Amino acid sequence: MSRGIPFTRNYSDLSTTQGFQFEFFCNHCSTGFRTHFKATLTGALSGAMGAAGSLLGGFFGKAADLSERVRSASWEKAHDAAFEEAVQELGQEFIQCPRCSIWVCKQNCWNVQKGLCKSCAPDLGVETVAAQSMTCPSCGVSLAQKVKFCPDCGAKIQPEDVCAACGAKLAPGAKFCAECGSKVL
Repeated sequence: MSRGIPFTRNYSDLSTTQGFQFEFFCNHCSTGFRTHFKATLTGALSGAMGAAGSLLGGFFGKAADLSERVRSASWEKAHDAAFEEAVQELGQEFIQCPRCSIWVCKQNCWNVQKGLCKSCAPDLGVETVAAQSMTCPSCGVSLAQKVKFCPDCGAKIQPEDVCAACGAKLAPGAKFCAECGSKVL
């Protein structure tokens, strides 16, 4: 007996009676990959028999009905096989985070050094750059420079007990962060 097929929630089945196609996507950033369309022989034969049955009736109509029943059983089996092929084809683009169990794309959302998704282990270099181009946590307005209060709504931008560079908790009265050494503003 074969093992189960992974990817239970991060895909769309675009298959039709004529063939199979699947689209897999990252649960974090929604980046997706689509397999090539794979035509199915039973779908083509069933379509041909159905067309002959509607034109000629009688024997061809019964044959079309029989071919539909055969197609249903064989189509389900072929569908599972096509899905397994799709997982083999595109599975290498994704990895499941061992901490939160979501499937993420290796290209954008996987922290190779930490072996976790970037939600569980953010890239500090990217996060520092993002923190430097801050937005107001209260109203969302973009801030061109580091400020203590939002010029639009007046909200406090960065609490004094947290380092602006790395987010570590600061000791009262600290002039430098004990975690990253950044100067406290």
